[in-house]
Amino acid sequence: MIRILRQILRTGIVTEPLPSAVEEEIRRTGTELKKAISKHFRRSLTIRQVDAGSCNGCELEIHAINNSFYNCERFGIHFTPSPRFADMLLVTGPVSRNMEIALRRTYNATPTPKLVVAVGDCGCNGGIFGESYASLGGIDKVLPVDMQVPGCPPTPLALLNGILTAVDGYPGRKS
Repeated sequence: MIRILRQILRTGIVTEPLPSAVEEEIRRTGTELKKAISKHFRRSLTIRQVDAGSCNGCELEIHAINNSFYNCERFGIHFTPSPRFADMLLVTGPVSRNMEIALRRTYNATPTPKLVVAVGDCGCNGGIFGESYASLGGIDKVLPVDMQVPGCPPTPLALLNGILTAVDGYPGRKS
């Protein structure tokens, strides 16, 4: 244990800050996002993230928008464990046959009007998994999708831009 603590003290902080151009782009996107969220949702947008069968690459990027560099909370974005309090579903991965019913139930439990964002190449069109005996393909095969954020995995900035585009199209569908 002491050896590990010494190693930590010797190494110090190894995280590097974001390049200033990226930081400025995040700030610009975040400002637009905050305005759109305030216009349509009063103060905050509540998101329920659903993994429909992904490799977890997209989840790592979704977690990154919540870290100290991107800090989506400053723009009014909050994550919830319950679909009953969600305004948006952020769905990753190709829909596995085992997750189809759970995904539909989550969608039905989300109050209307609701937004659905398909994240990653797998969420958009099935990605490398496509349609098979175990996979139904993209999210649009199971749910109506408002916005697709392509990439394998998409960057946190691309995710924020995708959420912004979906929110700009609000209130979207009524069912």
